[in-house]
Amino acid sequence: MPRSRLAEAVREISARHDVPVFTIAHAADGNPHPIIVVDPALGGLPDAVWEAAGAIFALALRLGGTLTGEHGVGVLKRQWVAEELGPAAHAVQRRIKEDLDPRGILNPGKAL
Repeated sequence: MPRSRLAEAVREISARHDVPVFTIAHAADGNPHPIIVVDPALGGLPDAVWEAAGAIFALALRLGGTLTGEHGVGVLKRQWVAEELGPAAHAVQRRIKEDLDPRGILNPGKAL
């Protein structure tokens, strides 16, 4: 499947997991910006959300895309970034984060 069909595949993943997902920006180049809609009253993310996110990010990487571009890595994508970067590059990014923020107070819970 070409990366240009990523948005279409995300719609299929959304339907399969019964989780509303919208993609914006540059999904065609393999950098999906999924907006996964969750009821804030739930107080957490249901398993279906994590499963849908995992399927979206795995597909993006399989197609030669990326998890992130200019926005960095937040809470949802954090657990997949090591797979994309590989162990050496991931370790360098973690060291940079630790050096710049040794007390972990800048954007807590996020990655570079």
